[in-house]
Formats: sequence, structure tokens, C-alpha cells
Amino acid sequence: MLVSVASTALFAVVMTLVVSNSPGWEITRRTFFDGDYFIKALPKVAAGLWVNIQVLFFSVIGVAVFATVLATLRSLQGPLFFPLRFLSAAYTDIFRGVPFLIVMYLIGFGVPALGFSAEPISELLLGTIAMVVTYSAYVAEVLRAGIEAVHPAQRLAARSLGLSHGASLRLVILPQAIRKVTPALMNDFVSMQKDVGLISVLGAVDAIRAAQIQVASSYNYTPYIVAALLFVLFSWPFIRFTDWLSARAKRREQLGGAV
Repeated sequence: MLVSVASTALFAVVMTLVVSNSPGWEITRRTFFDGDYFIKALPKVAAGLWVNIQVLFFSVIGVAVFATVLATLRSLQGPLFFPLRFLSAAYTDIFRGVPFLIVMYLIGFGVPALGFSAEPISELLLGTIAMVVTYSAYVAEVLRAGIEAVHPAQRLAARSLGLSHGASLRLVILPQAIRKVTPALMNDFVSMQKDVGLISVLGAVDAIRAAQIQVASSYNYTPYIVAALLFVLFSWPFIRFTDWLSARAKRREQLGGAV
């Protein structure tokens, strides 16, 4: 522990000296790390972060439901369900391959252009739909991997007890599958926390858009640092929780393998 602390402190001191003694440090400090602009931009950027949190909340619910449906369809057996398996596989292949920003543009500007609603559609709703459409494909594949990792004997034992296919999937298979892939699911959730900032391209005044407005009026980039720090503070508890889950799963595997 002492060696780790000493090496970390030494590295921090060296990096501080290198950066602070660079020729352009003073200009960089005034442009990106100005304390006055930081304090001035913090309230507005924090208010914009609340918009990101709202979109993320509803997106997580939508992704959890839709991804579970997709994973269930892909796990169906028999030739009768081939069309459902094919459609769900095609969906996950397409939306895992298309960049999220393009999906945001297609839904954010394409859906209102169809003219289904005479009233303007909220950019928050459109951004939420884009998040659900894209991340359901990723989460569905993670869930499918968890379902396939459950031993077939579990399904057979559930059916032998009289449970239907749906009941065995809901009561026996899915709980074990989710437990196996919880760290991967949490990583997808952390990625969603970052990508939710892309709703700013639709005109929503979230944390990133609020920072852009401040930068446009001052030509100082410190508000972007404010937005970055707020996103890090928002994501940090979930990142640490993911690491804790991964470490706990590793300990359980090692304990189970001990003779």
C-alpha cells in the first residue's frame, strides 16, 4: 500500500510539473479552467443535467422491458418461432451496427416529419425513444447470453414441476440469467448515462446544450469542464457499484471452484 501511494503521488507531482511548465499552460488554464466561469456556469449546467436524468430514467425502464422481450424471442425454440427469432436477430444486428447519433437524427427529425401529430413532439420524448431503440439491441444480446448460460437442466426441471414455458422462463431462467450478466448490464447502463447527453443535438437544453450556450456567449470552454465533471459525479456511484458486483461474482466463482 505504501509503495502504491508513493508511486501515485510521484506520478501526480511529475505530471503537474510537466503540465504547469508547458509553454501554453497559462492560456489553457484561462480557457478551460477559469474559476469565475466555472462558478457562473455551474447552476445552469446543473439544471440541464436534470433533463438528462429524466430522459435516462424513462430510457432505462423502456430498455429493460423491450430488451427482455427481444431476448425472450431470440431464445424461443422450434421452427414455428423462426420468424420471431429472425426479426429479433435482424433488429439487434441493425441497431448495434448503426451509430447512435444517426439513430438520434433519424428519430428526432424523421418522426416529426411524418406529420402524425399536429402538435410539436417533445425532443425529450424523441430522445428517449432513440435511447430505447438503440440500447435495447445491446441489452437484449447481454440477456440472451445470460439465458443461454443457464444450464438446460434448469429449464427441464421447471417444466417437470408443471410450469409452463413462460412461467419457467419468468421464475427460473430469467432470475439466474440476470444474476450472471449483472456486471455487463451495469456497464450498458453507465454507457447510457454518457450517451444521454446526445439529446442536445435535437435542441433539448440539457447539460451539454447549457454548456454550449455559455461557451457561445463567453468564448470560454470552462462550462464544458463543468458538464464533464457533473457527468462523472453522476456516473461514479454506478461505476463503483459495477466494480463491486464484478468482484463479488469473481469471489463466488473462486469459492465455488475451491476443493
